[in-house]
Amino acid sequence: MVARVVAPALVGIEAFTVQVEVDLRAGLPAFSVVGLPDAAVQEARERVRSGLANQAFAVPPRRIVANLAPADLRKRGPHYDLALALAILASSGQLDPAALDGVGAVGELGLDGRLRPVPGVLAMAEHAAVAGWRRLVVAVGNAAEAGLVGGVEVLGAEGLRAAVDLLEGRATPAPTAFDVDAVLVGGAEAEGPDLADVRGQAAARRALEVAAAGGHSLLMLGPPGGGKTMLARRLPALLPPLRRAEAIAVTRIHSVAGLLPPDRPLVTRRPFRAPHHTISASGLVGGGRVPQPGGVSLAHEGVLFLDEVCSFAPAAIDALRQPLEEGYVDVSRAMARARFPARSLLVCAGNPCPCGHDGDPVRPCVCPPGRAEAYRARLSGPVADRIDMQVAVPRLTREELVGAARPERSAAVRARVAAAEAARAARGQDQANGRLGSAEARRLAALDGPGRELLGRAVERLGLSARGHDRALRVARTVADLAGAERVAAEHLAEALVYRAARHEPAAA
Repeated sequence: MVARVVAPALVGIEAFTVQVEVDLRAGLPAFSVVGLPDAAVQEARERVRSGLANQAFAVPPRRIVANLAPADLRKRGPHYDLALALAILASSGQLDPAALDGVGAVGELGLDGRLRPVPGVLAMAEHAAVAGWRRLVVAVGNAAEAGLVGGVEVLGAEGLRAAVDLLEGRATPAPTAFDVDAVLVGGAEAEGPDLADVRGQAAARRALEVAAAGGHSLLMLGPPGGGKTMLARRLPALLPPLRRAEAIAVTRIHSVAGLLPPDRPLVTRRPFRAPHHTISASGLVGGGRVPQPGGVSLAHEGVLFLDEVCSFAPAAIDALRQPLEEGYVDVSRAMARARFPARSLLVCAGNPCPCGHDGDPVRPCVCPPGRAEAYRARLSGPVADRIDMQVAVPRLTREELVGAARPERSAAVRARVAAAEAARAARGQDQANGRLGSAEARRLAALDGPGRELLGRAVERLGLSARGHDRALRVARTVADLAGAERVAAEHLAEALVYRAARHEPAAA
């Protein structure tokens, strides 16, 4: 008798249906798995055998052939263990085959038959709901995560015996429904570091506010110790809370990457990722033998911070061109192709030269001639042109360091950011200004006569590219939103152009 049960297969963050078929044949006892399985799936044979025996089930003394269809889709990971075990039980008459109709199974079996959580269950549960599966059996540790999805009944089981009892109605499933909206509104975590901790740097603080309000990428350059890293780490506290769809999208990526904490099935705060400068291009944008999300995707709907950006490999920085422009990353490998969302807010910080003091009025630069220019050139022109704003973060003065003044707190800045977001929503705009297309930017940031004259002079003097022209308009639209203005005026455009002009001035000016 051939028994069947379905299980999801993950390719990137997308799931596909796999039919797990098991046939028991006469012959010497053996267990084979076919259908392009990887080593983890092949090793399931020993885990399933031990799990069946240790959960008081009989291991059929026959030749067991398991097929994972479709045969041309590579199967990887240990999450097929439960489906294989259930199909064997149904084929051997130890489980009613009708109990597996419309049922999906996901879980890794321990040698004692207990179920262990696996990554990517949220994407699998979403696929189960779309594919019309009635039930999805998962490990108890994955039940809350799968419960984020409606449209499919989630059965959380401690082990193989518990899963069989749930399927045959001898046990009542625990509720797994999860109120996402209630968690996002009332269960958010405490705020991060406060902006009031940063002394001085009024221009950089203003640039941070504009970046948060419009979702604009930002580059901060200046000597060591000016506060660039402190500023960047306080940016998430200025951003608006995650919406439901954004929280689900972020959770899906973190689940696939295996970074979702077992006690927190939902990501409630915007992510902040700060990879080390030795990271490879694959680590930054995604890749590997089997495509996995990189740092820019793990920062989706949050902040990607590249500290000392000129120390990163140029190939890794250049790989950011697609996500900065398109908001996603396409990864193509011999084994699979995947698309990962990558709408993160890029914030870069860097020193003007290797010693950090090029242009510093206090400490002289000790780099050899031409070294500072070569160092800054590691950030290529095409990538720099895709960064909306650049601001200098100079050395702090004596008064700023030892003075008693307390700068503005994050809560006050966050209130202005929220007001700008409300103004954007009031005009029917459903995406941040930094993500506007060229035509939308020109329409929403339509200039009057003085504004057009100012922009024309800036194009000539700064040599703005078409991309730079449009990005200046997007930033100007955000500045106008923060000012509560319906139309973009010349003074709003002037501030936006200051952030574009900074790249043409000395780094530590």
